[in-house]
Amino acid sequence: MTAATGRAGADARPASLQLPGIALGIGLGGFVDGILLHQLLQWHHMLSSTDTARIGVKYYDPHTVSGLEMNTVWDGLFHVLCWLAVLAGLSILYSRVTHRRRRVWTSQVLWGWVLVGWGLFNVVEGVVDHQILGIHHVRGGPHQIWWDVGFLLLGAVLVAAGWLVQRTGTPFDPEPDASFRPWSA
Repeated sequence: MTAATGRAGADARPASLQLPGIALGIGLGGFVDGILLHQLLQWHHMLSSTDTARIGVKYYDPHTVSGLEMNTVWDGLFHVLCWLAVLAGLSILYSRVTHRRRRVWTSQVLWGWVLVGWGLFNVVEGVVDHQILGIHHVRGGPHQIWWDVGFLLLGAVLVAAGWLVQRTGTPFDPEPDASFRPWSA
């Protein structure tokens, strides 16, 4: 028999914070990368290393006005994807916690999964954009490999730390008391 919560069977698990946490972490990790490394420190832009890339994308020198304009457009598209990830994470989260908001925002499980998502962003960005495609590096120049390796290691540490943090929390059940239904009265 299916419970009123939409869960089936005695071994049904509460709605997980895994998906919204990872989606939020991916978006937030992308924003940190884009805002800190692309804009504030200007270590790289989305296409700043395409002169040495392995995918044949035209090179736009970020030290020229036209090149910086094109890199800024691609940085903007990158931020749109980050923004959509954050919106998706918030939407999924909201749908799971409409009447238990305070409990979910203080959940170690949620913040652990956010760290996992942030770390996944770093690992995927570091492997795909920095190593496979080579369209940019964390900080281009003679020691760029060490900056790239550091970025990947930070991602791995975030995934591991997030995994450990979420394991220390109590799984979130948006409806722990099945008899509590303020809308059914």
